[in-house]
Amino acid sequence: MAALPGVAPLVDTLGPTHVPHAPVIESAGALVWRVRDGELQVRLVHRPRYDDWSWPKGKLDPGETFQTAAAREVAEETGRPVLLGVPLPGLQYLTPEGRVKRVHYWAARRAGRRSDSAPLAARAPVPPVSVEEIDRAEWLGVEAALARLTRAADRNPLVALAEEYEHGRLATHVVAIARHGKAVARAGWHGDEEDRPLTPTGHAQSAALVPVLAAYGVGELVTSRWERCAATLDPYARAAGLRPVSGDHLTEAQHERSPSRVARTVRELLESERSAVLCTHRPVLPTVLDVLGQHSRRSVANVLPTKDPFLEPGEVLVAHVAQTAKGPRVVAAEKVAPPLH
Repeated sequence: MAALPGVAPLVDTLGPTHVPHAPVIESAGALVWRVRDGELQVRLVHRPRYDDWSWPKGKLDPGETFQTAAAREVAEETGRPVLLGVPLPGLQYLTPEGRVKRVHYWAARRAGRRSDSAPLAARAPVPPVSVEEIDRAEWLGVEAALARLTRAADRNPLVALAEEYEHGRLATHVVAIARHGKAVARAGWHGDEEDRPLTPTGHAQSAALVPVLAAYGVGELVTSRWERCAATLDPYARAAGLRPVSGDHLTEAQHERSPSRVARTVRELLESERSAVLCTHRPVLPTVLDVLGQHSRRSVANVLPTKDPFLEPGEVLVAHVAQTAKGPRVVAAEKVAPPLH
């Protein structure tokens, strides 16, 4: 996963002279939050094995992205599915066995609205919480949670979460920009350009997008009508039971004639409160990114991709959008390249 602002650096608690030799243990989790009676609350879990209070998290399975692992592990440790929001500072520390462990965190909210049902359909069912893993869980206010956490370093993502809340940047929806998967080369295709298909690698990239989009709660699909874009979103559409909205204006040819129609579509997705993915082509990305930049915090706008190819085939730029008094604002962004199995 390549990181843009919003994916905060890891908080390193290793000793200054430690040089790890064993492979790093990669983990992911989330701070599940809610607001009750005007108070920000978070969900802490107690692990009997370690007798500690911490955030729900766990190791990555082979082939998982950090985002997919975070959504899966939090669901398994809290018993409820969650949808990921803005990224938070992660941690890097030594385990009792002397190995380096990295934990990547996101803000998350419990899924529960009717509109959440589609993305959840693309995930495996949530199993019952294992009491051997987690025997207690509590909602606590920020100050109480800071006091309850066993590991001092675990306070860092909570402080960041509270700051996002205070600045109105915690309640967000996602606008994901996907470049279609790897397609058959133009020189090797003798049919119409609009029918040029994905390669086997492109189809694998499309399948790998399914758990990523589900982790963010994507419930709306917008795509170029051309085959390689439509096919990129098809696995997720089928898994989530969604019908994509396709348009000629998102194709390379129509974009060249009228980029303003593409810009309008991106603005509409930013203004909506429903998480969405837009799949298009490399030549269309400059217009898409320009609109995102116009609606971004300066720290985000300054590092959005500016050089061709902007995104690699099958790669996704995830923009986290908060609704403000001045309109939609991209408050964080991530670039995700799902691994191929």
